Amino acid sequence: MLRFPPFARRWPPRLPQAVAALALCALPAGTSAQSTGGTTSGATSASQPAAKLTAAEIRTLAETHVAVSVVNDSADARAAQSKNKTRDAQLELAHQKRTLVANAIKAKGLTEAEYQRQRFLVSTDADLRAQFDSVVAKITGAPLPGRVVAAAAPGFTPASALPPGLVGTHIGHVTTSYVDTPDKSGLLPMAFAEAQIAMQHANLALRTPMDLAAMQLHAGHVLHALDPALVPMGPGKGYGFRKAAGGVAQHIELAAKEPSASGNVKIHTTHIAGAARSALARMELAIDLARKIREAKDAAAAASLLGQLVSMCGQLISGADVNADGRIAWGDGEGGLQQAQEHLQLLLAGEKK
Repeated sequence: MLRFPPFARRWPPRLPQAVAALALCALPAGTSAQSTGGTTSGATSASQPAAKLTAAEIRTLAETHVAVSVVNDSADARAAQSKNKTRDAQLELAHQKRTLVANAIKAKGLTEAEYQRQRFLVSTDADLRAQFDSVVAKITGAPLPGRVVAAAAPGFTPASALPPGLVGTHIGHVTTSYVDTPDKSGLLPMAFAEAQIAMQHANLALRTPMDLAAMQLHAGHVLHALDPALVPMGPGKGYGFRKAAGGVAQHIELAAKEPSASGNVKIHTTHIAGAARSALARMELAIDLARKIREAKDAAAAASLLGQLVSMCGQLISGADVNADGRIAWGDGEGGLQQAQEHLQLLLAGEKK
Protein backbone atom coordinates (compact mmCIF):
# COMPACT_ATOMS: atom_id res chain seq x y z
CA MET A 1 0.00 0.00 0.00
CA LEU A 2 1.15 3.53 -0.71
CA ARG A 3 2.70 5.06 2.40
CA PHE A 4 2.10 8.74 2.88
CA PRO A 5 4.79 10.95 4.40
CA PRO A 6 4.59 12.01 8.04
CA PHE A 7 2.63 15.16 8.69
CA ALA A 8 5.89 17.03 9.35
CA ARG A 9 7.55 18.15 6.12
CA ARG A 10 10.69 20.18 5.69
CA TRP A 11 10.16 22.60 2.82
CA PRO A 12 13.16 24.03 0.92
CA PRO A 13 14.19 27.26 2.65
CA ARG A 14 13.86 29.26 -0.55
CA LEU A 15 10.12 28.70 -0.80
CA PRO A 16 7.90 31.61 0.27
CA GLN A 17 6.88 31.75 3.90
CA ALA A 18 3.23 31.25 2.94
CA VAL A 19 4.01 27.85 1.47
CA ALA A 20 6.35 26.88 4.32
CA ALA A 21 3.48 27.45 6.75
CA LEU A 22 1.84 24.32 5.35
CA ALA A 23 4.22 22.33 7.56
CA LEU A 24 2.81 23.83 10.76
CA CYS A 25 0.58 20.88 11.45
CA ALA A 26 3.72 18.86 12.12
CA LEU A 27 4.23 20.75 15.36
CA PRO A 28 3.32 18.89 18.54
CA ALA A 29 0.09 19.94 20.19
CA GLY A 30 0.62 23.12 22.16
CA THR A 31 3.67 24.29 20.18
CA SER A 32 3.29 27.78 18.79
CA ALA A 33 4.63 29.14 15.56
CA GLN A 34 6.69 31.64 17.54
CA SER A 35 8.57 28.85 19.31
CA THR A 36 9.93 27.68 15.96
CA GLY A 37 10.84 31.13 14.74
CA GLY A 38 7.86 31.35 12.33
CA THR A 39 4.76 33.50 12.26
CA THR A 40 1.17 32.72 11.44
CA SER A 41 -1.22 35.44 10.37
CA GLY A 42 -4.57 35.29 12.09
CA ALA A 43 -3.41 32.99 14.92
CA THR A 44 -5.37 33.55 18.12
CA SER A 45 -3.59 34.69 21.27
CA ALA A 46 -3.26 32.44 24.31
CA SER A 47 -5.95 34.42 26.10
CA GLN A 48 -8.56 33.74 23.42
CA PRO A 49 -10.71 30.58 23.39
CA ALA A 50 -9.44 27.88 21.05
CA ALA A 51 -11.24 27.79 17.70
CA LYS A 52 -12.87 24.57 16.59
CA LEU A 53 -13.41 22.95 13.22
CA THR A 54 -16.51 21.09 12.12
CA ALA A 55 -16.34 17.45 11.06
CA ALA A 56 -16.79 18.55 7.43
CA GLU A 57 -13.92 21.06 7.73
CA ILE A 58 -11.65 18.42 9.24
CA ARG A 59 -12.52 16.04 6.42
CA THR A 60 -11.73 18.67 3.77
CA LEU A 61 -8.51 19.61 5.56
CA ALA A 62 -7.41 15.97 5.69
CA GLU A 63 -8.17 15.43 2.00
CA THR A 64 -6.22 18.58 1.15
CA HIS A 65 -3.30 17.46 3.32
CA VAL A 66 -3.14 14.11 1.51
CA ALA A 67 -3.21 15.81 -1.90
CA VAL A 68 -0.50 18.29 -0.91
CA SER A 69 1.65 15.49 0.53
CA VAL A 70 1.49 13.59 -2.75
CA VAL A 71 2.50 16.75 -4.65
CA ASN A 72 5.45 17.09 -2.29
CA ASP A 73 6.51 13.48 -2.81
CA SER A 74 6.40 13.79 -6.58
CA ALA A 75 8.21 17.14 -6.61
CA ASP A 76 10.91 15.97 -4.20
CA ALA A 77 11.53 12.86 -6.29
CA ARG A 78 12.04 14.96 -9.41
CA ALA A 79 14.25 17.44 -7.58
CA ALA A 80 16.49 14.56 -6.46
CA GLN A 81 17.14 13.37 -10.03
CA SER A 82 20.66 14.08 -11.24
CA LYS A 83 19.40 15.75 -14.42
CA ASN A 84 17.63 18.35 -12.27
CA LYS A 85 20.58 19.34 -10.08
CA THR A 86 21.20 22.62 -11.90
CA ARG A 87 20.15 25.90 -10.30
CA ASP A 88 17.68 26.71 -13.10
CA ALA A 89 16.06 23.26 -12.89
CA GLN A 90 15.70 23.51 -9.13
CA LEU A 91 14.09 26.96 -9.41
CA GLU A 92 11.69 25.71 -12.08
CA LEU A 93 10.75 22.65 -10.03
CA ALA A 94 10.19 24.82 -6.96
CA HIS A 95 7.88 27.04 -9.01
CA GLN A 96 5.96 24.02 -10.30
CA LYS A 97 5.68 22.66 -6.78
CA ARG A 98 4.23 25.93 -5.47
CA THR A 99 1.72 25.99 -8.33
CA LEU A 100 0.62 22.39 -7.77
CA VAL A 101 0.27 22.93 -4.03
CA ALA A 102 -1.84 26.02 -4.64
CA ASN A 103 -4.00 24.12 -7.12
CA ALA A 104 -4.48 21.22 -4.69
CA ILE A 105 -5.65 23.63 -1.98
CA LYS A 106 -7.94 25.53 -4.36
CA ALA A 107 -9.47 22.28 -5.65
CA LYS A 108 -10.83 21.62 -2.14
CA GLY A 109 -12.47 25.03 -1.94
CA LEU A 110 -9.93 26.54 0.47
CA THR A 111 -7.82 29.65 0.25
CA GLU A 112 -4.16 29.27 1.15
CA ALA A 113 -4.66 31.48 4.21
CA GLU A 114 -7.60 29.39 5.44
CA TYR A 115 -5.69 26.17 4.88
CA GLN A 116 -2.77 27.49 6.92
CA ARG A 117 -5.09 28.65 9.70
CA GLN A 118 -6.87 25.28 9.95
CA ARG A 119 -3.62 23.33 9.99
CA PHE A 120 -2.34 25.56 12.77
CA LEU A 121 -5.51 24.88 14.77
CA VAL A 122 -5.05 21.14 14.29
CA SER A 123 -1.41 21.35 15.37
CA THR A 124 -2.28 23.12 18.63
CA ASP A 125 -5.40 21.21 19.72
CA ALA A 126 -5.03 17.57 20.76
CA ASP A 127 -8.70 16.73 20.15
CA LEU A 128 -8.70 18.24 16.66
CA ARG A 129 -5.42 16.47 15.88
CA ALA A 130 -6.88 13.11 16.90
CA GLN A 131 -9.89 13.68 14.64
CA PHE A 132 -7.64 14.81 11.79
CA ASP A 133 -5.35 11.77 12.16
CA SER A 134 -8.37 9.47 12.15
CA VAL A 135 -9.70 10.92 8.90
CA VAL A 136 -6.29 10.78 7.22
CA ALA A 137 -6.00 7.13 8.27
CA LYS A 138 -9.38 6.37 6.71
CA ILE A 139 -8.49 8.16 3.46
CA THR A 140 -5.07 6.56 3.02
CA GLY A 141 -5.60 3.21 4.71
CA ALA A 142 -2.51 3.85 6.83
CA PRO A 143 -2.70 3.08 10.57
CA LEU A 144 -3.20 5.82 13.08
CA PRO A 145 0.05 7.12 14.60
CA GLY A 146 1.21 4.70 17.28
CA ARG A 147 -1.13 1.94 16.18
CA VAL A 148 0.08 -1.51 15.15
CA VAL A 149 -1.34 -3.09 12.03
CA ALA A 150 -2.89 -6.51 12.68
CA ALA A 151 -1.05 -9.40 11.09
CA ALA A 152 -4.22 -11.08 9.79
CA ALA A 153 -5.80 -9.88 6.56
CA PRO A 154 -8.63 -7.37 7.12
CA GLY A 155 -11.94 -9.18 7.38
CA PHE A 156 -10.42 -12.58 8.21
CA THR A 157 -11.96 -14.74 10.94
CA PRO A 158 -10.55 -18.18 11.86
CA ALA A 159 -12.86 -21.13 11.31
CA SER A 160 -12.79 -21.93 15.03
CA ALA A 161 -14.64 -18.66 15.75
CA LEU A 162 -17.55 -19.39 13.39
CA PRO A 163 -21.01 -20.61 14.47
CA PRO A 164 -21.80 -24.30 13.85
CA GLY A 165 -23.74 -25.71 10.91
CA LEU A 166 -24.67 -24.07 7.63
CA VAL A 167 -24.91 -20.66 9.26
CA GLY A 168 -21.20 -20.85 10.02
CA THR A 169 -20.50 -22.25 6.55
CA HIS A 170 -22.00 -19.23 4.81
CA ILE A 171 -20.33 -16.80 7.22
CA GLY A 172 -17.06 -18.65 6.60
CA HIS A 173 -17.41 -17.98 2.87
CA VAL A 174 -17.44 -14.29 3.74
CA THR A 175 -14.69 -14.25 6.36
CA THR A 176 -12.45 -17.29 6.08
CA SER A 177 -12.32 -19.15 2.78
CA TYR A 178 -14.22 -19.34 -0.47
CA VAL A 179 -13.44 -21.78 -3.26
CA ASP A 180 -13.91 -19.21 -6.04
CA THR A 181 -11.28 -16.66 -4.94
CA PRO A 182 -7.76 -16.91 -6.41
CA ASP A 183 -6.08 -17.58 -3.06
CA LYS A 184 -9.10 -19.29 -1.47
CA SER A 185 -9.45 -16.39 0.95
CA GLY A 186 -12.82 -15.26 2.24
CA LEU A 187 -14.86 -12.80 0.19
CA LEU A 188 -14.46 -9.96 2.67
CA PRO A 189 -10.63 -10.21 2.84
CA MET A 190 -10.65 -10.34 -0.97
CA ALA A 191 -12.80 -7.20 -1.14
CA PHE A 192 -10.40 -5.45 1.24
CA ALA A 193 -7.42 -6.51 -0.88
CA GLU A 194 -8.91 -5.28 -4.15
CA ALA A 195 -10.06 -2.00 -2.59
CA GLN A 196 -6.56 -1.39 -1.20
CA ILE A 197 -5.03 -1.98 -4.63
CA ALA A 198 -7.52 0.40 -6.24
CA MET A 199 -6.73 3.04 -3.61
CA GLN A 200 -2.98 2.54 -4.04
CA HIS A 201 -3.11 3.11 -7.78
CA ALA A 202 -5.44 6.09 -7.49
CA ASN A 203 -2.80 7.62 -5.23
CA LEU A 204 -0.01 6.67 -7.64
CA ALA A 205 -1.89 8.50 -10.39
CA LEU A 206 -2.05 11.53 -8.12
CA ARG A 207 1.76 11.55 -7.90
CA THR A 208 2.10 12.44 -11.61
CA PRO A 209 -0.45 15.22 -12.26
CA MET A 210 1.39 16.44 -15.36
CA ASP A 211 1.84 13.03 -16.99
CA LEU A 212 -1.35 12.03 -18.81
CA ALA A 213 -0.08 8.58 -19.80
CA ALA A 214 0.88 7.72 -16.22
CA MET A 215 -2.45 8.91 -14.83
CA GLN A 216 -4.35 6.88 -17.41
CA LEU A 217 -2.21 3.81 -16.74
CA HIS A 218 -3.02 3.89 -13.03
CA ALA A 219 -6.68 4.67 -13.72
CA GLY A 220 -6.72 1.43 -15.71
CA HIS A 221 -5.16 -0.37 -12.73
CA VAL A 222 -7.94 1.01 -10.53
CA LEU A 223 -10.53 -0.35 -12.96
CA HIS A 224 -8.81 -3.74 -13.01
CA ALA A 225 -8.94 -3.98 -9.21
CA LEU A 226 -12.58 -2.94 -9.12
CA ASP A 227 -13.77 -5.13 -11.99
CA PRO A 228 -11.37 -7.15 -14.19
CA ALA A 229 -14.10 -7.40 -16.83
CA LEU A 230 -13.44 -3.71 -17.54
CA VAL A 231 -9.62 -4.00 -17.75
CA PRO A 232 -8.47 -7.64 -17.88
CA MET A 233 -4.79 -7.05 -17.07
CA GLY A 234 -3.44 -5.23 -14.03
CA PRO A 235 -1.97 -5.45 -10.54
CA GLY A 236 -5.15 -6.62 -8.84
CA LYS A 237 -5.99 -10.10 -7.62
CA GLY A 238 -7.98 -10.87 -10.76
CA TYR A 239 -11.22 -11.29 -8.80
CA GLY A 240 -12.40 -7.72 -8.49
CA PHE A 241 -13.99 -5.62 -5.80
CA ARG A 242 -17.38 -5.87 -7.51
CA LYS A 243 -17.51 -9.65 -7.32
CA ALA A 244 -16.00 -9.82 -3.82
CA ALA A 245 -18.25 -7.22 -2.18
CA GLY A 246 -21.28 -8.58 -4.01
CA GLY A 247 -20.39 -12.02 -2.72
CA VAL A 248 -20.17 -10.65 0.84
CA ALA A 249 -23.76 -9.40 0.62
CA GLN A 250 -25.02 -12.58 -1.04
CA HIS A 251 -23.41 -15.14 1.26
CA ILE A 252 -24.05 -13.28 4.50
CA GLU A 253 -27.74 -13.15 3.57
CA LEU A 254 -27.69 -16.89 2.87
CA ALA A 255 -26.57 -17.36 6.49
CA ALA A 256 -29.63 -15.42 7.69
CA LYS A 257 -31.97 -17.61 5.62
CA GLU A 258 -30.90 -20.83 7.32
CA PRO A 259 -33.58 -22.21 9.67
CA SER A 260 -31.05 -22.38 12.50
CA ALA A 261 -30.07 -18.70 12.18
CA SER A 262 -30.50 -16.80 15.44
CA GLY A 263 -32.07 -13.37 15.81
CA ASN A 264 -28.58 -12.00 16.36
CA VAL A 265 -27.45 -13.40 13.00
CA LYS A 266 -30.49 -12.03 11.17
CA ILE A 267 -30.00 -8.53 12.57
CA HIS A 268 -26.31 -8.19 11.83
CA THR A 269 -26.40 -9.87 8.42
CA THR A 270 -28.73 -7.05 7.34
CA HIS A 271 -26.14 -4.54 8.50
CA ILE A 272 -23.23 -6.35 6.84
CA ALA A 273 -25.05 -6.70 3.53
CA GLY A 274 -26.17 -3.07 3.66
CA ALA A 275 -22.62 -1.82 4.17
CA ALA A 276 -21.32 -4.01 1.34
CA ARG A 277 -23.98 -2.73 -1.06
CA SER A 278 -23.25 0.88 -0.11
CA ALA A 279 -19.61 0.22 -0.98
CA LEU A 280 -20.70 -1.25 -4.32
CA ALA A 281 -22.68 1.89 -5.10
CA ARG A 282 -19.59 3.99 -4.33
CA MET A 283 -17.54 1.69 -6.53
CA GLU A 284 -19.70 2.68 -9.51
CA LEU A 285 -18.77 6.33 -8.92
CA ALA A 286 -15.09 5.38 -8.76
CA ILE A 287 -15.42 3.45 -12.04
CA ASP A 288 -17.03 6.46 -13.71
CA LEU A 289 -14.18 8.73 -12.54
CA ALA A 290 -11.48 6.29 -13.67
CA ARG A 291 -13.10 5.97 -17.09
CA LYS A 292 -13.21 9.75 -17.49
CA ILE A 293 -9.51 9.95 -16.62
CA ARG A 294 -8.71 7.35 -19.25
CA GLU A 295 -10.76 9.29 -21.81
CA ALA A 296 -9.25 12.69 -20.95
CA LYS A 297 -7.53 14.52 -23.78
CA ASP A 298 -5.02 16.42 -21.67
CA ALA A 299 -3.25 16.12 -18.32
CA ALA A 300 -5.11 19.02 -16.72
CA ALA A 301 -8.50 17.41 -17.37
CA ALA A 302 -7.35 14.07 -15.97
CA ALA A 303 -5.64 15.61 -12.94
CA SER A 304 -8.78 17.52 -12.00
CA LEU A 305 -10.54 14.21 -11.32
CA LEU A 306 -7.80 12.49 -9.33
CA GLY A 307 -8.70 13.92 -5.92
CA GLN A 308 -12.24 12.61 -6.28
CA LEU A 309 -10.98 9.21 -7.41
CA VAL A 310 -8.62 8.90 -4.43
CA SER A 311 -11.40 9.87 -2.04
CA MET A 312 -13.92 7.49 -3.59
CA CYS A 313 -11.50 4.55 -3.55
CA GLY A 314 -10.70 5.25 0.10
CA GLN A 315 -14.40 5.29 0.92
CA LEU A 316 -14.79 1.74 -0.38
CA ILE A 317 -13.06 0.76 2.85
CA SER A 318 -13.87 3.57 5.26
CA GLY A 319 -17.40 4.43 4.15
CA ALA A 320 -18.54 8.07 4.11
CA ASP A 321 -20.31 10.35 6.56
CA VAL A 322 -23.07 11.22 4.08
CA ASN A 323 -25.33 13.03 6.55
CA ALA A 324 -22.42 14.84 8.27
CA ASP A 325 -23.42 13.71 11.76
CA GLY A 326 -19.83 12.90 12.73
CA ARG A 327 -20.11 9.12 12.38
CA ILE A 328 -20.25 6.54 9.58
CA ALA A 329 -23.13 4.07 9.88
CA TRP A 330 -23.70 0.84 8.02
CA GLY A 331 -26.89 2.13 6.34
CA ASP A 332 -28.18 5.20 4.50
CA GLY A 333 -25.54 4.80 1.81
CA GLU A 334 -22.70 5.41 4.29
CA GLY A 335 -21.22 1.98 4.92
CA GLY A 336 -17.98 0.54 3.60
CA LEU A 337 -15.96 -2.58 4.26
CA GLN A 338 -14.96 -1.37 7.72
CA GLN A 339 -18.60 -1.13 8.78
CA ALA A 340 -19.27 -4.60 7.33
CA GLN A 341 -16.33 -5.92 9.37
CA GLU A 342 -17.51 -4.17 12.55
CA HIS A 343 -20.97 -5.73 12.33
CA LEU A 344 -19.48 -9.11 11.49
CA GLN A 345 -17.54 -8.93 14.75
CA LEU A 346 -20.72 -7.95 16.58
CA LEU A 347 -22.48 -10.93 15.01
CA LEU A 348 -19.78 -13.36 16.12
CA ALA A 349 -19.63 -11.87 19.61
CA GLY A 350 -23.40 -12.28 19.91
CA GLU A 351 -23.22 -15.95 18.97
CA LYS A 352 -20.80 -16.65 21.85
CA LYS A 353 -23.24 -15.47 24.52
